[in-house]
Amino acid sequence: MVAIYFLGVMLLLLSPELIIITKSTAADYIALPGCPHRCGHVDIRYPFGLSEACSLNKNFLIKCNSTTTTSSNGTTTVLDTPIFGQNVVVTGISVKHPEMTIMWYVARSCYNESGHRVKHNNPTLKVPTLTISSSKNKFVVLGCDSYAFLNGFENRTANYSMGCMSICNSHDDVADDGSCSGIGCCQVELPKGLKNVTITPKSFNRHKAVMGFNPCTYAFVVEQERFNFSRAFLGDFSARKLPVVVDWAIEIKNDTCRQGGSARNDDAFCHCGGMNTEAEPTSDGLRYNCKCKEGYDGNPYLPAGCQEIDECKGPGPINCTKNQYCVNTPGSYICKDRRQLPLNKIAVGVGVGFSALLICGSWLYLVLKQRKLIQLKEKLFKQNGGLILKQKLSREANSSTETAKIFTEEELKKATLNYDESTIIGQGGFGTVYKGFLPDNRIIAIKKSKLVDQNQTEQFINEVVVLSQINHRNVVKLLGCCLETEVPLLVYEFVPNGTLSEHIHSKEKSSKLVWETRLRIAAETAEALSYLHSAASTPIIHRDVKPSNILLDNYTAKVSDFGALKLVPVDQTELATMVQGTLGYLDPEYLHTNQLTEKSDVYSFGVVLVELLTGMKAISFDKPEEERGLAMHFLSSLKRDRLFEIVESEIVNEEGNKEQVEEVAKIAKRCLNVNGEERPTMKEVAMELEGLRRMEKHPWANEELINLEETEYLLSETSKDYQDIESSINAISAYDSIRDHVLLDFSGR
Repeated sequence: MVAIYFLGVMLLLLSPELIIITKSTAADYIALPGCPHRCGHVDIRYPFGLSEACSLNKNFLIKCNSTTTTSSNGTTTVLDTPIFGQNVVVTGISVKHPEMTIMWYVARSCYNESGHRVKHNNPTLKVPTLTISSSKNKFVVLGCDSYAFLNGFENRTANYSMGCMSICNSHDDVADDGSCSGIGCCQVELPKGLKNVTITPKSFNRHKAVMGFNPCTYAFVVEQERFNFSRAFLGDFSARKLPVVVDWAIEIKNDTCRQGGSARNDDAFCHCGGMNTEAEPTSDGLRYNCKCKEGYDGNPYLPAGCQEIDECKGPGPINCTKNQYCVNTPGSYICKDRRQLPLNKIAVGVGVGFSALLICGSWLYLVLKQRKLIQLKEKLFKQNGGLILKQKLSREANSSTETAKIFTEEELKKATLNYDESTIIGQGGFGTVYKGFLPDNRIIAIKKSKLVDQNQTEQFINEVVVLSQINHRNVVKLLGCCLETEVPLLVYEFVPNGTLSEHIHSKEKSSKLVWETRLRIAAETAEALSYLHSAASTPIIHRDVKPSNILLDNYTAKVSDFGALKLVPVDQTELATMVQGTLGYLDPEYLHTNQLTEKSDVYSFGVVLVELLTGMKAISFDKPEEERGLAMHFLSSLKRDRLFEIVESEIVNEEGNKEQVEEVAKIAKRCLNVNGEERPTMKEVAMELEGLRRMEKHPWANEELINLEETEYLLSETSKDYQDIESSINAISAYDSIRDHVLLDFSGR
């Protein structure tokens, strides 16, 4: 019995559609009485049907076409939706879990050696009763000069757009088979309730640089377990359709949908089967599904579809003891004593002996399990560089600088209630951040990454040591790490007031960001970056400066998230690295040359300054083409002397700050220079912004303490003709047309 149950579970995990298609028992009626229920090898389960009389309504009408042979079993079922005129190939239908497996087209955009597009398609899925399953599918883009968008509606009517991009220079750079990590192949998760979907494949440079091994961009949604990346796909991905799992539900005709009411002519009720069923509206409130009540099984949409389960006959476990027998009851079962009272004492003795044996066995099992767990933690600790970190920390023990603490996995589990969902305070492309409480009442933030490069262990340990020694009021303090997990955990101080991005782009919060506060945040951020570039023991390039990585502690700025940082050797001023950053903030010179310098952070900070001035996002896909990239839009407005048309109105209305706004705009313009050598250093930017703050606090300083020449030097306008601005605009626009970011984060936050 146990072996059969285990085999069934394994089959379900390995091939869920196999179970969906072939399972048919007496308690699981498939179709309405007198209606056919099979097309080829696929069961057509009600509310779906092969005719109007056999289906719930026209949205569930199946038209069987067994002449096409695109599925593995030689037959194909076609779901016909007359309202939209779109046919969908169906390979499996489930009622217990309201899902359907369909075959959906692969989007592709191919080019020839002359740079002309020779193939292109934009697959759509617009069936009103279907939404793409977020838990069982993923959105994938293949290519080395490629990006793609997936547009649709999320839940009720909210427009939704997401994307993914992949850039690589040669076939040798492409990720290994089975790894879709962003190089040659990228993938992202899907939101819940996504429907009316369109996929649009794109190319950055018409695949000219990679034509020899990758002439096409491919983009598709696919069932997670049914796709495995291969480097050979870049040359020719022959699949035209791939399996996708979609959720289906019944549309609610009235504004409300109450449980019960099986009468088909009563639109105020959800139409489920007999009395052993119950309705369950979907999260959007527009549709519903039916399910059998606890203790019943079958098709809840049929009048007699949900039949009572005889638990005493299995296959589920029965909790009756050896001296009891099972009695089936409606929806459940009870255990009754098998023997009379005189035999109870014998039963108690046997039970005590069995319990003792069970306790001893359980104790031995737990001891062995605990020993195995300790050995695993020791292995992971060594694998993640724990011995190297201990050695480095012991060297720093006698110094005055504070060193990192090595936390145990148990400490962090207790701090986060075993990583309970209620402790999550942030999620991104590389991992999750949890809020935790240490025994000494300190509040911490724990970053749990998704991936780790085992080849960079020593570099990771060096970065931990360097970051833990940074003690600056405007840099989030790294308190330590945990190396006993498969992916190391980083522990930071907790900053309570959220990110600068939340405050800039929230109408409620942005009104509280007066000009004085914005200027102070800009000056403090510049001071922190200047410290990292020039005052830290080892120069640090942040590489991902953006408002979502600037936290606010009572409006005091703190630079955070060093997941993309680079330590700069003392004898070098630039590094050749794989491009990493966020679109909209990414230095175009770095993107073009792969040469990372401190001036790359300067460019990103320039975009942050423009966000503080305008309240706009770095990338806005819902705006006209010329306004989508904030940097280009800002420089263009500056050139046309229209600065105050894009500056946030609350700032312009404040008294006495117009000149300061202009000076900050000039600093931002210099930071956004396409030529890195012509940008100021972060130290110069920090000095200029701090000078502006001091002028704001002491306006009389202009007349009594600072002469005109010194003021012009401190707040240098770097006056150039409009050709410089035009060159910056042209260079930025070449990269600003990219709709996703490179390798790290395409949210643009």
